[in-house]
Amino acid sequence: MIGLERGVLRLEPYSSEWSHLYEEEAHRIRRAIGAHILDIQHVGSTAIPGMLSKPIIDIAIAVHSFEQARICIAPLELIGYEYRGKQGIARRHYFVKDDLSTHHIHMHEITSQEWQDYIRFRDALREDERLAKEYASLKEKFYSERGNNREAYQNRKASFITRILKEN
Repeated sequence: MIGLERGVLRLEPYSSEWSHLYEEEAHRIRRAIGAHILDIQHVGSTAIPGMLSKPIIDIAIAVHSFEQARICIAPLELIGYEYRGKQGIARRHYFVKDDLSTHHIHMHEITSQEWQDYIRFRDALREDERLAKEYASLKEKFYSERGNNREAYQNRKASFITRILKEN
């Protein structure tokens, strides 16, 4: 099962179903806004085989221009996404699907550091089993320490993510 209620934190063991759910959703997104996107990628922990994860499919979409990408808001809303604005990240369009929050879209300009970081971090963990195990262990530790505090959990992971991005 995928999805989390707002503010809830739950981690689940990796499921191969997550990649299938991404592919299905990417197809729906391409039908809705394909003419406006340059690339679409499965990112986040559900994109890393074997990784413990929040059961939410993170989707990164690359666009040419933040301003021009506003044209994507209405079509994505028609397929079940709620537009949440930037959510604290400059020049990002952020969307959440369903009340249960099953999918998140992070839409960035293809030249942005954020777009590059999503791909670099995911690829570093896919390519280095030692790093992936270290990250999974940290996630489990932070989750056990913070319980249902999603914000604290996210903040605790930030230093690991920053370190990996500097190294790769």
